[in-house]
Amino acid sequence: MDLGLRGKVALVAGASQGIGKAIAMGFAREGAKVGICARGEARLMETADEIRRATGGDVLALVADMTSSQDIQRFVSKSVERFGRLDIAVTNAGGPPPGEFMKFTDEDWENAFRLSFLSALRLTREAVPYMRNVGGGRIVNISSYAVKEPIPGLVLSNAIRSGVIGLAKTLSRELAKDKILINTVCPGRIDTERARKLNQARAERLKRPIEEINREMEVEVPMGRYGTPDETADLVLFLASERASYITGTSILIDGGLVRSIQ
Repeated sequence: MDLGLRGKVALVAGASQGIGKAIAMGFAREGAKVGICARGEARLMETADEIRRATGGDVLALVADMTSSQDIQRFVSKSVERFGRLDIAVTNAGGPPPGEFMKFTDEDWENAFRLSFLSALRLTREAVPYMRNVGGGRIVNISSYAVKEPIPGLVLSNAIRSGVIGLAKTLSRELAKDKILINTVCPGRIDTERARKLNQARAERLKRPIEEINREMEVEVPMGRYGTPDETADLVLFLASERASYITGTSILIDGGLVRSIQ
């Protein structure tokens, strides 16, 4: 299937590892020009080189902190300056830390809000004018299955990520006239560095071997395994493509059947 991504310009935040890296690699393989950002310069540059070697694609890597409005503005403007247009933006940032409600301070909540909500809002706000200039675009938010079924011990994520869903649903109606489509991908248990860290934290909290925790988490998934970043990237690429021309305002799970809700 031709996704119609060749020659498009896609920006992927948080792209030095995990799901973000897989998404950026996927766009490059489809012939898109890709701008990527992350906080850590060394790993980001390694990822950019890896994508170039694997795909021969045109990749711009910029160090940026997704909690900084100035960094986000620079990421978008420098990418457009380099590539001449913007068609796709993938909002992606690491999730807030685990913990119980009564142990978090106002500062913890504010930090989580900047990371998980304001990062998506700001990247979207910066991207929309450039998408209007080219007659349309795609915005894909990377969230979590926590918006469908709250995850014990992740109160910050459960609460704040849900706000991104409300924002995206509202914007899907406001931006439809501009042919800008916005959707949210909600990964379940995907084999990433963050997932491994969360399992390690759970093992330490419960004073149990990490191997037991890992196996329990896999068994709870009907498919009996964690998903891969590449599987998540495939969904994102479809939503960003010309083939998804009548899909907007949705929140789509990719979770191996883990979430029990019917909506």
